[in-house]
Amino acid sequence: MGNLMDWFYGQLVGFLGNFFAIMGMMGVELFELTWVQSVVTFFSQLGWALFGVSVVVCCFEFGLDYSTGRGSIQQTALNIVKGFLAVSLFSTVPVRLYELSVTLQGQFTAEITGLGTSIGEVGRQIMEDFSAVTSLSDMTGAPDFMMSMLTSPIMLIFCVIAMGYAVIKIFFANLKRGGILLIQIAVGSLYMFSVPRGYSDGFLQWMKQVIGLCLTAFLQATILTAGLLAFREHLLLGLGLMLSAGEVPRIAGTFGLDTTTRANIMSAVYTAQAAVNTTKAVAAAIK
Repeated sequence: MGNLMDWFYGQLVGFLGNFFAIMGMMGVELFELTWVQSVVTFFSQLGWALFGVSVVVCCFEFGLDYSTGRGSIQQTALNIVKGFLAVSLFSTVPVRLYELSVTLQGQFTAEITGLGTSIGEVGRQIMEDFSAVTSLSDMTGAPDFMMSMLTSPIMLIFCVIAMGYAVIKIFFANLKRGGILLIQIAVGSLYMFSVPRGYSDGFLQWMKQVIGLCLTAFLQATILTAGLLAFREHLLLGLGLMLSAGEVPRIAGTFGLDTTTRANIMSAVYTAQAAVNTTKAVAAAIK
């Protein structure tokens, strides 16, 4: 009976982990829609346009610096190469990285929960356990499905509320992650003016946000699944793990992997303003 209950609980938790993986793949499938591809193409073309303008401005800046003896053709060429790589990959690599993180999360949770294990394998394990029994005293222990700790209805209600809060929080986080990734790609196009000129701090922060988003997609569902598995035998420890899954974005932001778009958008707006002002200055200088 204990083996059957373990198998059923593992399949239930595995289904939940697979459900979050499917939700994550919905964010990937968002980029297969025609209108989303059109939006991504628009911002990709915008990034190429800003890159072209930036290369022209970069050449003018190099000429001015070279006339004063401060210009470096090697550094200028290296910055242009960095900008070319950035504008070529900023609209495709985030989607592939997010798809990889979601796929790994689905496979990892399926392995730790035993999702897909057949009832025949469970029966084989039961027969092996029976063959290991040497006396009646080995069979006196009855399976305890967390009932020893649920001593009151209040404790049961508390556990249900905590589990529901953790699951719903991760559910809505997964639901909006594809849209956040689309916003990040749109905002990333505005940095294509600054990278060829050597100002790559904003773009590096953008890359950290993309990595933080993918890391959060992997860790949140994985930790939630691990908490549900621990809840089977260690009730409070499992609840702690499930609640800690919601803290992954805050902890990632503490280490520079902020997954919010507020700071990123403001930095991109400042970059766009700088691009407009620099273009006006170059146009005035040419006249």
